[in-house]
Amino acid sequence: MDAARHGSETPPAGARDLFDASSDAVAVLSAAGVVIGWTRAAEKLLGHPAREVVGGSAARLLAVPGDPVRASGVADRCRTGVGWSGLVPLRHRDGRRLDVDLRVSACFGLGSQECFLVSAREQRPRWTMGQSVLDGFLTRSPVGMAVVDRELRFVWLNDTLERFGGVPREQRLGRRLSELLPGLQADTIEGLMRKVLATKVPVTDYEHVGWSWADPHRQRAYSSSYFPLVDAGDRVTGVCYMVLDVTERWNARQLLSLVADAGTGIGRTLDVMRTAQELADFAVPRFADFVVVDLLETVLSTEGHGAGPTDASPASARLVMRRAGMRSVREGCPEAVARIGDRVDFLPPPHKVDLLIDGEPILVPVLDPSDALWVAEQPARAASIREFGLHSLIAVPMRARNTALGLATFLRSLNPVSFQADDVLLAREVVARAALCVDNARRYTREHTAALTLQRSLLPQALTGGTALEVASSYLPADPSGGVGGDWFDVIPLSGARVGLVVGDVVGHGISAAAAMGRLRTAVQTLADMELPPADLLAHLDDLVLRLSEEKTDQSTTAFLGATCLYAVYDPVSRRCTMARAGHPPPVVVTPDGRVSFPEPPAGPPLGLGGMGFESGEIELPEDSLLGLYTDGLILGLGDMELGMTRLGEALAGHPAGPDGASAGHPAGPDGPDGLDGPDGLDGLDGAPAARAGRGGGDAEAGGDTGAGGDTDVATPAGAPDLAALCASAVQRLVPVPQPDDIALLLTRTHALGADHVVVWDVPVDPAAVADVRARATRQIAAWGLDELSMTTELIVSELVTNAIRYAAPPIRLRLLRDTWLTCEVADASSAAPRLRHARTTDEGGRGLFLVAQLAHRWGARHTSDGKIIWAEQEIP
Repeated sequence: MDAARHGSETPPAGARDLFDASSDAVAVLSAAGVVIGWTRAAEKLLGHPAREVVGGSAARLLAVPGDPVRASGVADRCRTGVGWSGLVPLRHRDGRRLDVDLRVSACFGLGSQECFLVSAREQRPRWTMGQSVLDGFLTRSPVGMAVVDRELRFVWLNDTLERFGGVPREQRLGRRLSELLPGLQADTIEGLMRKVLATKVPVTDYEHVGWSWADPHRQRAYSSSYFPLVDAGDRVTGVCYMVLDVTERWNARQLLSLVADAGTGIGRTLDVMRTAQELADFAVPRFADFVVVDLLETVLSTEGHGAGPTDASPASARLVMRRAGMRSVREGCPEAVARIGDRVDFLPPPHKVDLLIDGEPILVPVLDPSDALWVAEQPARAASIREFGLHSLIAVPMRARNTALGLATFLRSLNPVSFQADDVLLAREVVARAALCVDNARRYTREHTAALTLQRSLLPQALTGGTALEVASSYLPADPSGGVGGDWFDVIPLSGARVGLVVGDVVGHGISAAAAMGRLRTAVQTLADMELPPADLLAHLDDLVLRLSEEKTDQSTTAFLGATCLYAVYDPVSRRCTMARAGHPPPVVVTPDGRVSFPEPPAGPPLGLGGMGFESGEIELPEDSLLGLYTDGLILGLGDMELGMTRLGEALAGHPAGPDGASAGHPAGPDGPDGLDGPDGLDGLDGAPAARAGRGGGDAEAGGDTGAGGDTDVATPAGAPDLAALCASAVQRLVPVPQPDDIALLLTRTHALGADHVVVWDVPVDPAAVADVRARATRQIAAWGLDELSMTTELIVSELVTNAIRYAAPPIRLRLLRDTWLTCEVADASSAAPRLRHARTTDEGGRGLFLVAQLAHRWGARHTSDGKIIWAEQEIP
């Protein structure tokens, strides 16, 4: 017990913390003051290990001399069953003094010994706050604090809140917030304080924006909290509120919000000019009062690469910019000295071209229109600055992907606050996003223009149907979001005054689809020139598409996916049209009396599937009928194919020409698939309406020869609408807005080749008949007024008829056609194809077809259902 001799008694038990054996230093002492137990916590507190302490006197641990009388009194107290506690100074093993809170338990027996449990913990000094410290905390805290009474009048406020508002303390006390700072959302704040008075529920972290008399030109953000003041009777006597200036946090959040809004509000289209205007629209008035966006001419150009200078470009390069977008808080942008599309050379003095290539954003907090550089280099703009009070400027170069694009300039006039460094960060971020959108639009526009140029270059530049057809076409590319498609059409002159019509649609979009379209169009022209029937032509085209689809492509090339196609051949002599289709919509026919039909050739699979055949069908078209071939984009704009076809028929039959040239009224509606004769082919000579003079050896002049000469063109019927205007109006009616797919319409008006333009003779299988046929042909040429072609025609007829008599099988017929060309045709029943030979000088024959090839403009052969036809064309002078 000697260890406690100099301790001081403490307040009654219960006023101090409870004993904690887990952290307190504990020792067990005998009645004689000998240590008989020592814990690790005791070792940690005083530094003495148990082997040095146990068995020795506890008095040597005291930092002061022992007091036997007081120790005896403590022991007597503990023997009565009441413990003792007090502050006792102890000596650490290293010699320093420790003031500990010592506790002695009631005595207890341990074997035959009387023992006491002693615990101790170090006593650390407690900090006490004086009135001066409290006053300093309340008045000098970075948090503004105030107390208002139940009438919301100021009772007390600290220096920080006085500084926030800019109103002296003496003017605030006894007055309400709404009377002092009406621009600080005072009504809302007082409403919150009334709610706290009524409910006793605190309101924390209410953010609001306002201004103060201390800085009336700059908006600041505050976070305020309100809690009730309650007296001893639980009555609310007032409200204490605390205000923290969170302007920096608010500005950072606003910066992120504006940048996020810029990401959604700028670059919504893939149009360079529109994107530049969206940047100007976004910044006014939320950031600036006047914004101009100037882009380099090379960025706006669709030719070449369309890119601006890079970091590697020479600084001396002369750059030309054009105004691409501008916006002002004033109506009509009167501050601007250039309009949209005008050439501009604005760079804030003294900066040059380097600013666009590698320069940093420019901040001019205060613009001085009288500055000598502005007056010398930008006199018009200096005058505008002076006139409209433009007082602050930020100019940010627009760059993306190491390419200079232009310059965005922000100015303030009505907003009295000048631009600061934080505003430059915002301008930089917004312009960077806009520049990326401009560069994306520039790249897309360049690629889209290249694809569109490729596609238009692959489409026919001029269409002609000769005397057989009057032709008009309309083509609309897909809207920019859909990309260039692969629609195509063509009109192919064939032998015998016939005309081939084709329309197709390649699956997919982009340059690959346009290139595939060009390959298919070339293939169709080649196959048509070989005089293949429509079904055979599509079969060969299907094989070609299969081969193209199987070609291995690299990652940057899209594989050929297939196509649809419709091919038709119109013969003006028989007025019959033979057609076949591969997965394509049927054509539309409008007769002169206004009836609309959609004759459907036997359906064939789309090109590229393989394994299925194609069949042809025939229809007979009255003269002056309208025949339209189109792609599905024209009729699918309404979302329903049948409805689109009906609308197309109505559009084409709105003003059809009747038999007398007058309007025939409204269409009768689609007739469906009627009107096809089936898959049989058409014999180019059978069924011709021309007089068959000379059949059976009769007079060649009887019936067929008219002797009429002159122009071979067939005029448009009187009262019939202009075909080009009708074609354009039909497309506009069905597709008033851009569609995601290409649209093609090939519209023709059919004509017939009358009897005065065609003569046919049957030729006996007798070499002696050659002279008679040659003479008839010569007289017919003279009757048509084509005497200049008499000699060459005589030679061509002689050679072709002679070859037919010698090598072919009967029946043999000779036909002369006069339209754009003078055509001589010899038909026979043999399927053997003629072969052009180059005879040697010693050969007596073999020069017939060679002479024909030399004399004619074109010659060839085509197979029919019962043989073949060899033909030769001559130009009519």
